[in-house]
Formats: sequence, structure tokens, C-alpha cells
Amino acid sequence: MQPKFIRETRCFKVSRVFPTDVNNHNTLFGGKLMAYIDDIASISVSKLCRATAVTASTDSVDFLQPIRPSDSVSLESFITHTGTSSMEVFVKVIREDMRTGDRTIAATAFLTFVALDDDNRPIPVPGVVPETDEEKKLFETAEYRTQLRKHRREESKKFADYLLTKYPWE
Repeated sequence: MQPKFIRETRCFKVSRVFPTDVNNHNTLFGGKLMAYIDDIASISVSKLCRATAVTASTDSVDFLQPIRPSDSVSLESFITHTGTSSMEVFVKVIREDMRTGDRTIAATAFLTFVALDDDNRPIPVPGVVPETDEEKKLFETAEYRTQLRKHRREESKKFADYLLTKYPWE
């Protein structure tokens, strides 16, 4: 399978922040931003594997700066690394004050998706080739994040054994 340049998976989304998009702190709802992140990440994934894919995990979402109604929010996503059937996606969130033009990184996120065949079994995906300094840095540090992800998943499985499944009224 021929690898693809990371730039071939790059996607962009820009939205204005409206009053209905904010919480009682007058900042963009975190859940709304997370939906934007998952949406754009899924498009990058489709550009790479051209198959059905599912979100296996939202590895991290770091909210760094508040996003206000006077801002626009821009998301940029691209695949940073692949496994056999898994794809790590990076999403960069930029807030821009529409009055001043000031731009800052408002959030960053890493998600993992898995490509599936028609029977919902994992299928191989192409590798990716970084070109820019940003892409190279994310590609070079992906193995560390993969190890953290595997460790966290194992810990989550162990923890799940202690959780109850009964409803409180049972």
C-alpha cells in the first residue's frame, strides 16, 4: 500500500461563534468544540483510508484559551501517524478575535480512528509521510503517544472491572 503525504489528509473548518454556542461563562461550549474536533478528524481519516472508520479514542483534548462570541474558531486536522489499521489524528484549534485579528491556539487534540471493512473488521491503512517541521515533530513523537495510549487503555480495562452495571433502583 502506497503511503500518502500528510498534506493529503489536511482539512480545515472555520465557524463563527454565536450566542447560542456559548455557556454561562460566555465561552464556546466544550462539547460543541469536541463535536467539531471529531467531525473534522473523521474527514482527515477518510481522506487517508477511503474506507469506513470509527473513533477508537479521543486521546486528549487540551483547552488552552477561551473562545468567545467575538471570535471565529478555525480547526485544522491531519493524520500524524498510522499503525496497521489505526490512524492518529491531530487537530489544532485557533481562535481569532474578529475585531482585532489576534489569533491564538485555543485547543489541541489527538484522536485515534480504526479503519473497518464492510463486516466491521479492521483493515490496513496507508502510512503517512511528513514534510513540514510541524508534521515531522508530530510524526517523530507519535510512538511516545502510542505507548501512553496503550497503557491508558489497559488501565481503563482494569478499572472497568470495578465499575457497577446495575441501576440504582435494582
